[in-house]
Amino acid sequence: MCRSFSFFSLPLVISFLLIISSVSTNRNASENHPDKNLFPSDMNPLELETLFKIMKSVSSDKNWRSSHPNPCNPGSSWLGIECKTGIDNHFHVTRLDFGTPPNPTCKNTATFPSEIFELPNLESIFIFQCFAHTQTAISFPKNKISISSLQQLSLRENSALIGSIPPQISSLKSLQILTLSQNMLTGLIPVELFSLNSLLHLDLSYNRLTGTIPVQISNLRSLLGLDLKLLVLQKLDFSSNSLTGSIPDSFQLLNSLIFLALSNNKLHGRFPRGLTGLQNLQYFIMDDNPMFIPLPLEFGHLRKLQELRLANSGYSGTIPPIYSQLTNLSALSLQNNRLTGKISTAFGNLSHIYHLNLSRNFLGGVVPFNSSFLKRLGRNLDLSSNPGLCLSPSEAFGVNVGIDVCGSNKTASSIRPLKNSESPFQCPKPIILTSFWVFLALHHILFSV
Repeated sequence: MCRSFSFFSLPLVISFLLIISSVSTNRNASENHPDKNLFPSDMNPLELETLFKIMKSVSSDKNWRSSHPNPCNPGSSWLGIECKTGIDNHFHVTRLDFGTPPNPTCKNTATFPSEIFELPNLESIFIFQCFAHTQTAISFPKNKISISSLQQLSLRENSALIGSIPPQISSLKSLQILTLSQNMLTGLIPVELFSLNSLLHLDLSYNRLTGTIPVQISNLRSLLGLDLKLLVLQKLDFSSNSLTGSIPDSFQLLNSLIFLALSNNKLHGRFPRGLTGLQNLQYFIMDDNPMFIPLPLEFGHLRKLQELRLANSGYSGTIPPIYSQLTNLSALSLQNNRLTGKISTAFGNLSHIYHLNLSRNFLGGVVPFNSSFLKRLGRNLDLSSNPGLCLSPSEAFGVNVGIDVCGSNKTASSIRPLKNSESPFQCPKPIILTSFWVFLALHHILFSV
């Protein structure tokens, strides 16, 4: 019996050893190459549950828990989500997009999910046209915020997103891009916001924000990156809010600013000292503010300006001739102010300008532009509603600028363009002939009586 057992057990023993060896080999291979055996379901259970809570509060496109039980699986992930493998060999959510197809759309009862700030590896959040029916506010979790990697937060065109900008945003220390435009946000701009030293882009336009622009905005001057290159704020948009007061002097410290928009607010008073320090500024857009001051001479020293818009703001006095030295200027809008005096002849030398609107002011004198300048701008030139302004008869033919020809009660647009053979002051011959025949008829009647 013993001899028989030994004979028949040898193959079994060998097979068993081969199986053990195979398992050991596969396990070692798995340990050496973990990505090959990392299953999509291998997410941290707490992070996975947080993600499902977010989807439940925002979207009703499907039952996300049952339809995508492994959200980061390349075979079953939904559009609008991006994942990466972390050093812990788990999948982590790095980006979420909501609002418009093909990304998950938002249900009518969608509210802002504070759990977003609990996803530890999230880098980007985009929520566009999402909160449109049920009023909701930006909120943060009550417990300690675990997210430290967020670089971009964009909440745009959410008509039911109300409330103030929470100061807790300052806890997002890695934030580089913050876009909160075209919502219904109210209240003051929290000063804590300007402690985000990594911030490169800030857009708070088209909300209902009130109060003054905090002087702490100067804290957004620069970022020292690992490449030792100086990065600075280049675009700032506070337009279409209810901001009051004057522009703080600290703006002069933003000396790499390229785009500044402050339109449609309640700003007034003087411009900041040191405005000429903004030598990189190319776009200054500040229409619709109750300024009621003379146009600042300092703008004439910002030689990189391409667009200057100061319409509908109560500016008075003359248009500073130094503005004509802005050789890069392509658009100048000063309409609907209280400007007086003459237009400097030097403005006709601006070779790059394509849009000039000086309408609805109290400008006077003869328009100093030649016919070549007038025709080049065409309909992009508006000088209308300046009672004392007139156009030289020699330049009036073939142009339409909406003002009277000097010495005439006709506007330039009502004058018939002359042929090359006609002089601007030559009366048409048919009128002379008619007068001659009338004279003969009257002579005949008088002397025949």
